[in-house]
Amino acid sequence: MPSSNQPTRSRPTPAPGPRTSEAVIPSHRHASLAYAEGYVAEDDVLASARREARRLGIVPVESGTGAALRLLAATLGARAVVDVGTGAGVSGIYLLRGMHPAGVLTTVDEDTQGSQAARRAFADAGFAASRTRVIGGAAGSVLPRLADGGYDMVFCGGPGTDHLAGYEEALRLLRPGGLVAFDGALGQDRVVDPSIRDARTSALRYLHRQVAEDPRLLPALLPTGDGLLCAVKRP
Repeated sequence: MPSSNQPTRSRPTPAPGPRTSEAVIPSHRHASLAYAEGYVAEDDVLASARREARRLGIVPVESGTGAALRLLAATLGARAVVDVGTGAGVSGIYLLRGMHPAGVLTTVDEDTQGSQAARRAFADAGFAASRTRVIGGAAGSVLPRLADGGYDMVFCGGPGTDHLAGYEEALRLLRPGGLVAFDGALGQDRVVDPSIRDARTSALRYLHRQVAEDPRLLPALLPTGDGLLCAVKRP
């Protein structure tokens, strides 16, 4: 029998979807996760882009998510990346800083003000105009026009309900060995609560199942930011 003096640990309620065991998260891990989020400091360029995003009512990726995107792009040696959801350029700066020096970022958004802010942010970060291709329009109309298998990485940073629409397009766009990443995959911690069944949360759970069960993919769900669902397209 365990001693009554032992500290108790809470066990989160599992979310619907693929799962072989329940995770146990010690209370001290929450402080560790917060520390990890701020581990990579942001410079004045990113701070300015964040301020502009807030002014425009745009929610950019968190710093931990941005650092993960930069790392993934660098690991791939990415020369061609698609950023779905330009925002004010925060995710784009992180991706560009990880990409090959000759790489080109194609970023898609229908928010004209945000796209203009992103162009300024890219220039402030020292990237030549030739390194970015900013396309105005909805992802559903722009992505089908991009080349099959022509990209090393696709990042979907828009609302969770848009991720399903971009899922198959992302797989078409990626080369074998390329990577897709979806931001906001935990839905502000709503995904893990089975009593929450709104459309956005349900769509995220469905996306989790699709990615986990797709034989074309090698997936992982990273707890950085609001969750970064990643998968490599099998060669």
